[in-house]
Amino acid sequence: MSEARRAGLDDEWLDRRVVRADLEKSPGDVAAMFDEVAERYDVTNDVLALGQTRRWRAAVVRAVDPQPGERVLDLAAGTGTSSVPFAAAGATVVPVDFSLGMLRVGRRRHPGLPFVAGDGMRLPFADGVFDAATISFGLRNIHDRTRGLAELHRVLRPGGRLVVCEFSHPSWAPFRTVYTEYLMGALPAIARRVSSNPDAYVYLAESIRAWPDQRALAAELGRAGFEGVRWRDLTGGIVALHAGRRAA
Repeated sequence: MSEARRAGLDDEWLDRRVVRADLEKSPGDVAAMFDEVAERYDVTNDVLALGQTRRWRAAVVRAVDPQPGERVLDLAAGTGTSSVPFAAAGATVVPVDFSLGMLRVGRRRHPGLPFVAGDGMRLPFADGVFDAATISFGLRNIHDRTRGLAELHRVLRPGGRLVVCEFSHPSWAPFRTVYTEYLMGALPAIARRVSSNPDAYVYLAESIRAWPDQRALAAELGRAGFEGVRWRDLTGGIVALHAGRRAA
């Protein structure tokens, strides 16, 4: 099966070149946008996050707590940088993304990882095959996140655990104001200096601002069938880790 077919992308989508996606989050537009930024994606994120991305990735690994021999789904894995620590812990990690550009870069940089092209709304896996699943900064880009959460729930075994790492809402109001000004003003300006497609980061800023807060996202996870949902703020709430389990 071709990468494009596994990702659920048709020829029309693959042939399109878009500058940026919008808040409608058309899967074709989002995938094409990430294709364009794939080569410099990791470097750009480190710069825009002021070096915090490594700390956030480490927090995800601690929250997932991968054990040797476990099967871990890393959805929206991009170039696979987030997947490497799971493999290092002895887990069998499957990095999945629907941007073929990201997959190409990832396979070149991390040839030992079993990258799979896949759409978060139609995961190409059987029911209950993963011990844990994680998605970092990707749930926000899924066109229908209710379907995306349902798919994550489906592929986890009973008792399997989910960790979602996503941009969120700073809990201290003055800091939230400063952060919003950075997000909508400084972030696109910095992206123009370091990104291959700076307009993509205008979408990034808009999608973060429109994202539900910590409590609202926890409620969505509960409605999707996850139990024991909890969250922890990172960097003052710029990012939040949500965790839950599929009922045993």
